Amino acid sequence: MIGGSAYGGQKAICCTSDLAKLGACTEGSVIYRPSQVNPGWPQLFVASFDGSDSIATLPSRTIPITKTGMYNMYFIHCDPSLAGVEIEGKTIWKNPTGYLPGRMAPLKNFFEFMSFAFVLLGIYWFYQYMKFWREVLPLQNCITLVITLGMFEMALWYFEYAEFNETGVRAKGITFWAVTFGTVKRTVARVIILIVSMGYGVVRPTLGGLTSKVVMLGGTFFLATEILELVENLGTVNDLSGKARLFLVYPVAILDAAFILWIFISLAKTLDKLWARRSMAKLDIYRKFTIALAVTVLVSVGWIGYEIYFKSTDVFNERWQYAWIIPAFWHVLSFSLLCVIAHLWAPSQNSMRFTNDASENFDREDSLSLIRPGPIASKNGWSLSSSPDTKATKNIRDTSFDGDEENKSEFHIASGLWELQVCHVLRDPKEQVICIQHST
Repeated sequence: MIGGSAYGGQKAICCTSDLAKLGACTEGSVIYRPSQVNPGWPQLFVASFDGSDSIATLPSRTIPITKTGMYNMYFIHCDPSLAGVEIEGKTIWKNPTGYLPGRMAPLKNFFEFMSFAFVLLGIYWFYQYMKFWREVLPLQNCITLVITLGMFEMALWYFEYAEFNETGVRAKGITFWAVTFGTVKRTVARVIILIVSMGYGVVRPTLGGLTSKVVMLGGTFFLATEILELVENLGTVNDLSGKARLFLVYPVAILDAAFILWIFISLAKTLDKLWARRSMAKLDIYRKFTIALAVTVLVSVGWIGYEIYFKSTDVFNERWQYAWIIPAFWHVLSFSLLCVIAHLWAPSQNSMRFTNDASENFDREDSLSLIRPGPIASKNGWSLSSSPDTKATKNIRDTSFDGDEENKSEFHIASGLWELQVCHVLRDPKEQVICIQHST
């Protein structure tokens, strides 16, 4: 333990006259007490200035570490005349497995695992893509881009950590490209989710005037995230987060919140349109997509709360061995959402039905009234319509009684399985419309 206080007062690192009178230390020296958990620590090394020398040299030392833990190195002086002294030099820290700090070492294996996971997802996706390449949609091309970027990102992070572990120096080139690929992937993924939520290619052929706004939001998010990640990772070895990172987190958090808000507002509108059109197949996909997004957002909010709790209750980094889980979780969560999206929109022989043009015809086939469009009025108030398709027809005779008079209406319907439905017209309860729909 470093530092002490007299009579429970303010803690001091250097021995004061009051502490010296108590016999606890020598005035002007550094206060420290041997650790009862790790014998032999803390270790103290002294560099002294001889005479009028302005430079003092601390001999190089190799310090063996026998117990796993968090170790800190402090440069302390208790002589007021040394105020403003500058220290130059280099310290080399090495773990049994390499130069990676203890908090970062597990991430090397984690990125190796994630690279393998992306390869498996890529094999599944590209197999479907090649099998149904004639039916591929623009949206599926975008998903292909996200999966490819994810594969490169995870591979680059693994090689960056492996290089760091071997040499003790973070390769800035590899780090830059790992950060850039990751930022592009996150930006493209958010933009894709947004335009899918807007119903692009499903209920609307273009984004219209919203295109510029989507591009502006995506570009701003990319710039803010790229700066944050470069400041946090490029050439950085320190385990502790600086004030610069805290300052740069706020713009990214605000832009993320804007994406989430816009996505769910757009999803609500798209679901309403699909329900109004009775596009049940697409409505089912969008409902599953909405549930996946909602679960992801709820889990994210919960994890942010846990992250705040973790960091606020671990001021001295005593739980450093578990700190790697926090960044790793975000990669797992985004990968899980990507797997759900890849499953919902995987290329198939029916992919083209979900485009805007093809889906309109597809939906119309599900709910089209297959009787001739021209209404046929009868004396008893029945109105009928018929389908233009009269290849194979059957006669259906409608007989109704109005007093003593018998009225008969005859129309033709294409052969097959049919569903007869009587619909009441609001303006006159006595009027009815016969709706005949295909039930298979």
